Amino acid sequence: MNSFQIIKTVRLTEKGTRQRDNLNQYTVVADPRANKTEIRKAMQELFKVKVAKVNTLNVHGKLRRQRTKQAGRSSDWKKAIVTLKEGEKITLT
Repeated sequence: MNSFQIIKTVRLTEKGTRQRDNLNQYTVVADPRANKTEIRKAMQELFKVKVAKVNTLNVHGKLRRQRTKQAGRSSDWKKAIVTLKEGEKITLT
């Protein structure tokens, strides 16, 4: 897998904004097959930053109702919380 397949997007939420400002952490959606080492290398390659730590968790999809009698499910995905070293920053514009 290349870096663009590993890192799908950066999630922008209220909690993520607080983490970015206070702890220098960024939340990204990663490929479910990627491990922490691959995510670290992809972040360093794509954003040209130095990564201090990577935490990952698998988020299970929620049950969703479709129409009246059919039940559906949203997809499972992997969340990665990436902590950057002091002085590093990603511009998200």
